[in-house]
Amino acid sequence: MGDVQVAECNRAAVNDTRTLNADGALAHFAAAQCDQVELCIKSADKERSFTVELARTTAEQAKGMMHRTSLADDRGMLFPYDRPNVLSFWMKNTLIPLDIIYIRADGSIESIITAEPLSLESVSSGEPVVAALELRGGLAKEKGIKIGDVVRWAK
Repeated sequence: MGDVQVAECNRAAVNDTRTLNADGALAHFAAAQCDQVELCIKSADKERSFTVELARTTAEQAKGMMHRTSLADDRGMLFPYDRPNVLSFWMKNTLIPLDIIYIRADGSIESIITAEPLSLESVSSGEPVVAALELRGGLAKEKGIKIGDVVRWAK
């Protein structure tokens, strides 16, 4: 999935860990341990690019977006897995709403769930998937991202 050529996306790792939040203030984005990559979501009519942290290790996945107070519209976190699994996430210690986007092995979006801050309720994919993408809550709807759109990133 990540090896597909995506001409419009910069496939190089991103080292800048600062971004402006919605109020224009400088916000620290990345956990020091997480690598970052460019990720693209392609709809029928548009392509959207994001810089995402890769939560690969168990520790990175367990921490996720916990304790963050903001997330810029062009940032997110990707949880990639080697094999398809039914995935479940919760929002323990997560202070901001997040869109959790579940991604199939072919890169297509299986489901999009807006999760509420601090909720202990599990939100699961409806079928085995290879990744979950977290974006600011409500952003998928605002940007017209929908089930069936295709997600690509450099592995």
